[in-house]
Amino acid sequence: MIVAGIPAYNEEKIIARVVLLAQKYVDVVVVCDDGSEDLTADIAQKLGAIVVKHEKNMGYGAALQTLFEKARELNADLLVTIDADGQHDADEVPKLTQPILENKADIVIGSRFLQQKNNMPLYRRLGVKVLTKMATDSKEARITDAQCGFRAYSKKALGFLTLEERGMGASAEVLLKARNSGLVVAEVPVEVHYKGLETSTHNPLKHGLGVIATIIRLVVEERPLVYLGIPGLMLVLIGMAFGLWTLQIYATGRWVATNIALTSIAFGLTGIFFIFTSITLYAILRLVQKTTRQ
Repeated sequence: MIVAGIPAYNEEKIIARVVLLAQKYVDVVVVCDDGSEDLTADIAQKLGAIVVKHEKNMGYGAALQTLFEKARELNADLLVTIDADGQHDADEVPKLTQPILENKADIVIGSRFLQQKNNMPLYRRLGVKVLTKMATDSKEARITDAQCGFRAYSKKALGFLTLEERGMGASAEVLLKARNSGLVVAEVPVEVHYKGLETSTHNPLKHGLGVIATIIRLVVEERPLVYLGIPGLMLVLIGMAFGLWTLQIYATGRWVATNIALTSIAFGLTGIFFIFTSITLYAILRLVQKTTRQ
């Protein structure tokens, strides 16, 4: 069974078209109405879609997680996520599902950068490239678009992916968790339509900062000793250097350089905080891994 999952928030003007086009290529359409204040849910339901409603607006990531849960409940073999604002072309759904049906990938991302024609606004194009670079490593250089919501997920992927991020950072969280789970990620070129559409209900700057914050949080949680412990040790060493400078000044001039002493204390305490935090997170991570294995 192939399921189309559509996260939607106040999309009554376009949701009918999106649902009807998706129904041409999938067996079931599921719409997650993320606290809409209009007729989005009613329209989707009358057109035959399964509607799962959030009582209040919880964010893109929360809607995506709800769609994952519903797809698992329906025992879906494959889930395709499509944005509700009409920017994705449902006629390209078979392009996303093919690599999974041929057992070549577990997750397929529709990339806006693998084709010559790209009408994405310049500011958005630059932002997506920066976020993609942050969300992937050198081994994943083939991934060109980490933020496109037009994706396909296999049953195997659905079994591994449980999202914690409620906002737009969920797209990056999927990639980071897919890498840790050994899931194969592929891309296919897709065309996205921006003209005449309000392509995002979020401020672009706020959106970008939210994604960056998610990436940093997930990376730090994954390797706390590297990303917190080592910087913490460096801060302690810097604090010690300022402390020795303070002692040297006192030994030669018999006076305390208060500003240098305070700097030493600030660096030292911050470094110690980083080190203890990294050790605590590492211990929690190991405990969770041990519990999961059991």
